[in-house]
Amino acid sequence: MKTLNHWFEEYAISHQNPKNKTIHYICVPAIFFSILGLLMSIPSQIISNKLNLNLPIIENWAVVVLLFVILFYLRLSVAMALKIAVFASLCLIVNYFIGKFFSLWIVSITIFSIAWIGQFYGHSIEGKKPSFMKDLQFLMIGPAWVIENLLSKK
Repeated sequence: MKTLNHWFEEYAISHQNPKNKTIHYICVPAIFFSILGLLMSIPSQIISNKLNLNLPIIENWAVVVLLFVILFYLRLSVAMALKIAVFASLCLIVNYFIGKFFSLWIVSITIFSIAWIGQFYGHSIEGKKPSFMKDLQFLMIGPAWVIENLLSKK
């Protein structure tokens, strides 16, 4: 099994250009955020009825999917799993409040679309294909790589 550092080294190969990196620092978290918003937009009566939690921020598909996402990161690094969990929690809270005032799925689709356009533009600057075209697991490595790079900036 690859280590987190090995994933980061491989991911970094197609993310050398400073403009592409900056675009990724904005767009990768935006995509993560928008995917959670889209998942939160899916009706969750099954979760509500089965769990009977009465906690609207927990009773959604985003939380169910995040449990598996966190397990993926736990295999690689407990510290990274915690960082992703904190970021994901912030995303859930912000998405929850967006959903109170706007159509969350429309906001999420808009952010998702703009962020992917940005990603592909960044890779056109870089002159290299996105890493996920080699291995879909890089879709999970991207958010961790961004978090690691942003938190290690001096």
